[in-house]
Amino acid sequence: MLVLGIETSCDETGLAVYDSERGLLAHTLYSQVALHADYGGVVPELASRDHIRKILPMLDQVLEKAEINKRDINGIAYTAGPGLMGALMVGGSMATALGFALEIPVVGVHHMEGHLLAPMLEENPPVFPFVALLVSGGHTQLVSVNAIGDYQLLGESLDDAAGEAFDKTAKMLDLDYPGGPILAALAERGQVDRFSFPRPMTDRPGLDFSFSGLKTFTRNLIEKHRGGDLLPDQQTVLDICAGFQEAVVDTLVIKCQRALQQTGLKTLVVAGGVSANSRLREKLGVALNNNNGDVFYARHEFCTDNGAMIAYAGCQRLIAGERSGLALAITPRWPLQDLTIPREIN
Repeated sequence: MLVLGIETSCDETGLAVYDSERGLLAHTLYSQVALHADYGGVVPELASRDHIRKILPMLDQVLEKAEINKRDINGIAYTAGPGLMGALMVGGSMATALGFALEIPVVGVHHMEGHLLAPMLEENPPVFPFVALLVSGGHTQLVSVNAIGDYQLLGESLDDAAGEAFDKTAKMLDLDYPGGPILAALAERGQVDRFSFPRPMTDRPGLDFSFSGLKTFTRNLIEKHRGGDLLPDQQTVLDICAGFQEAVVDTLVIKCQRALQQTGLKTLVVAGGVSANSRLREKLGVALNNNNGDVFYARHEFCTDNGAMIAYAGCQRLIAGERSGLALAITPRWPLQDLTIPREIN
């Protein structure tokens, strides 16, 4: 089955073509980072309008890369949620219109299921069952994954997601947008042990996360080392970045180890934008190697939002007989555990 995947949940427009027999044939991605930089964050209305401007030219581009035409497509998958309502409607509207015109099936895909399954696009994919850490700007969740659609939530953030905490801390330090990756880069030049950052909720049982206290600790530390209205000196900024990142990474690693121990599983899948963080990959690799476990990631270009993960996830559901129909089905708030197992996979 040849599937077109469309991702427009937030500030990236992604399209891809996935073949159930030959794998990923082509993908293309446009980021709106420059558009939103002046505002220090995503402006939903601007995001929606930019998706509209880019999506049709990008469709032509991805079809040309895959060396196919519209009539060769057997099905279409689009991100139906969670995400920004207006942005989701752009991709969903194009998907349903194309499906109607081409008389082919359409399926709405859960954005986080796309991230969760992104490592399946690699040459050495993980095998079910496994534990997944979904870690991004909007989500920090630990999920037990038995099969496609069979997900049990083990723990989640009670406040800010890890990526959100990175971005907010970067804003406190007056770093450019998007701040999270910049903070991580600066952390490589800092001393991780200069300040004693807390590892939130690791001193009690459970698999939930909370990063608001860590954020408050960091704000107080910045204020303590300010010079009047000025930020701390450059070395102190680097050391704060390093200590903050180490605290977040340690917290994630500890909770992942607990989740694997609780479930008795040995395989961990890490997905979402923060999964590209090199320090997280380094420390998880050491932790799982010491416990005879395996950890899987998507390639860096598929850690952030992209059309390839939507094409793959949608292909699996279309093959199993799932259809969304031609009525636009957008769900901006959509718990992952509400997903069902496609009947032919069940």
